[in-house]
Amino acid sequence: MKEIRPEEISALIKEQIRNYDQKIHSDDVGYVISVGDGIAMVQGIDKAMSSELLEFPHGVTGMVLNLEEDHIGAVLLGNDTLIKEGDEVRRTGRIAEVPVGDAMLGRVVNALGQPIDNGGPIASSKTRPIERVAPGVMTRKSVFQPLMTGLKIIDSMIPIGKGQRE
Repeated sequence: MKEIRPEEISALIKEQIRNYDQKIHSDDVGYVISVGDGIAMVQGIDKAMSSELLEFPHGVTGMVLNLEEDHIGAVLLGNDTLIKEGDEVRRTGRIAEVPVGDAMLGRVVNALGQPIDNGGPIASSKTRPIERVAPGVMTRKSVFQPLMTGLKIIDSMIPIGKGQRE
């Protein structure tokens, strides 16, 4: 074992403090100041990003939509009746994204791209942010194949094309 001299102790402590990395920063946690109509106003989170995912109690996820000076507004992507004033909210540091690819065809998913059709997990290794600039109309392939929903009323009133993004 190496012997440490008394004059080295101060330098070692200062180096440890300088290299210390907090796992949770105080600006990563906030609290709900109001909730209603699927929107939660959160105070105490200063460095949130637009479209960032937030963790609310009871496994409810939220997405940052409004960045105000003293609070943020988040849409709740779950049961908003479980959320109340004073609840703790945590940043995830992740922008909302969904899986993409052929594995998504014919699947029913929620707003986070999670399957809700009892068809098992979606085997897709690629993801894309949900807020993304669409390719220009002239650079896209034209829609040539209809996508039938299986609901006659929807298929007759709102024709949907496979691959369409309008």
